[in-house]
Amino acid sequence: MAQQTINQHSQKQRDRLAYIEFRLWFLGDASRRDLMERFGIAPAVATRDFTAYRELAPENIDFDGSRKVYIPSEQFMPVFEHEPERVLSAISKGFGDGDDRQGGGYLPCELPLRLNRPTLQEVAIVTRAIHQQQVLLVKYHSLKRGTAKREVIPHALVDSGLRWHTRVFDRETGEFRDLVISRIEAASPVPDEEILPHEMANADEEWNRQIDLVLMVHPAVVRPEIVQKDFGMRRGELHVTVRAAIAGYVLQLWNVDCSPDRRLDPMIHRLCLKNLKAIIGTKSLEIAPGFAGDSEKKL
Repeated sequence: MAQQTINQHSQKQRDRLAYIEFRLWFLGDASRRDLMERFGIAPAVATRDFTAYRELAPENIDFDGSRKVYIPSEQFMPVFEHEPERVLSAISKGFGDGDDRQGGGYLPCELPLRLNRPTLQEVAIVTRAIHQQQVLLVKYHSLKRGTAKREVIPHALVDSGLRWHTRVFDRETGEFRDLVISRIEAASPVPDEEILPHEMANADEEWNRQIDLVLMVHPAVVRPEIVQKDFGMRRGELHVTVRAAIAGYVLQLWNVDCSPDRRLDPMIHRLCLKNLKAIIGTKSLEIAPGFAGDSEKKL
């Protein structure tokens, strides 16, 4: 019923109502000035938005006359969907694309530095090629193959947690692979070049295949119940469904011990992969911690 009522409002007003709820829930107050500064609206529009939210969720909102701000009621229950990742991003960096406040985030927050940051020029060339379905001629710097020109067809972006990649079909190797965007140089579209069916995203088997990673606490961890709580495990396991193409990034980012004998340091690798066979055959195996070249023979 609440969703039907939400849908009766325009998209712009839904955004403003969601912002009211965001502030109430995560910051504990909301005012007309907050809406006016965030969305550049007139006082009368802000007043109507608070009236609309009160009609939408009358049990959620009270008014603090001493401070002249709205506050969440004791019976507060959210009516909008708020993803944890988006909430934390908003708290630390600001709410929405248009938030250009000097302070950035709403609360003091320190984030790890991203040492690898592609230039916007590199990003723009790649994202345009994905959206426009273009073939790119790039000069690419590879650790294994050195520097060479390649014709590639990008179809997606991948954030490994450490670096930004683009998922491409590489005509030189005849394979789908990930290229680090910051290693791309002198990229340009190849005019009027046809993309063949086997070069398109729907032909990327590893991109389209989902695998279930079953993570558990490393057996050498002294207090396993704490790690289980850290990761919200149920019955001692955490199930994560990912694309086969990015499984290695996930395992690397979370320092998951993928060695058959669980030999990695539990002080660093708090988790281990229970279903090792799930990642056999994926091309990202080489970056999975502890999964050496002979691991498949031991399983």
